[in-house]
Amino acid sequence: MRKEACEDRIREKYTAITNLLIEKGWTITTMESCTAGQIISLLTDTEGSSAAVKGAFVTYCNEAKVQQGVPEKVILQHGVYSEETARAMAGACRRAYHANIGIGVTGSFGNTDPANEDSVPGHVYFAIETEEQVGSWSCVIPPQPSRKAYKFFIAEKVADQLLAGLHME
Repeated sequence: MRKEACEDRIREKYTAITNLLIEKGWTITTMESCTAGQIISLLTDTEGSSAAVKGAFVTYCNEAKVQQGVPEKVILQHGVYSEETARAMAGACRRAYHANIGIGVTGSFGNTDPANEDSVPGHVYFAIETEEQVGSWSCVIPPQPSRKAYKFFIAEKVADQLLAGLHME
């Protein structure tokens, strides 16, 4: 599949998500590390998204995650690249913005992270927290041609989980 067609498909999913959130009167926020704001950017590409998007955090380093509410002990006990940290990120951003949905994403793309010995290239964790529940997933990404391609790969995984959850509500 052409790169543009893949990105268009993912953008369409985020348009559907944003429109569903607006329709339901729900709000969303993210705390993103390796995706560096790609998910919140996709959510805000839809006209009227300010009705659903509260804001976001890009917490690329561990210190930034802790400053935004991720308990340092979670990172120390489980590693920054873990489902537990992704869950803590989702919860911290949801509470900070009083949003209905919080998304946390952490991981390493095509190389190891010299600042974190627990990095495994291509291994990403993400979590989605609502007021009622939290789910977390891990994903091993095959090698991609660019960092943007890695970001879109994970953004689609997150979109698929969001769509499944929003249609169930």
